Amino acid sequence: MSRPPLPPFTLDTATQKVRMAENAWNSRDADVVTPAYTDESQWRNRAEFLSGHKDIHAFLTRKWRKELEYRLIKELWAYSGNRIAVRYAYEWCDGDGQWFRSYGNENWEFAEDGRMANRHASLNDLPITETDRLFHWPLGARPDGHAGLSELGL
Repeated sequence: MSRPPLPPFTLDTATQKVRMAENAWNSRDADVVTPAYTDESQWRNRAEFLSGHKDIHAFLTRKWRKELEYRLIKELWAYSGNRIAVRYAYEWCDGDGQWFRSYGNENWEFAEDGRMANRHASLNDLPITETDRLFHWPLGARPDGHAGLSELGL
């Protein structure tokens, strides 16, 4: 299975890869997101370590059951060869209606077929009020005209 754009990345293809990942994650559908990773993909997400599609799918399913009204923005930070670094923020609320903005950084390493082989994520959750929210588009992909992280001052 090939997932273009393929490494080695250029500024344009790395930017495209980041936006494709953002759009997939904004679908909040583990069946859409999981195939973007190799069968043996290794993850560190906060203090959780995952390996392979089964773990990734279970993690994402659990995540989006907890993180309601999820809206994500990713921004390219750096790229070289088959690696991309991103920073991101997403907003979500829990079952009690408490809103959060989660800030993080990810390091990605890709296989030759364009699927992600390694993902290392560090992030923190900041409780916010509903009036502090900045991500107001309808659920799903961020509209093309919506500001990114830098434009929002995040």
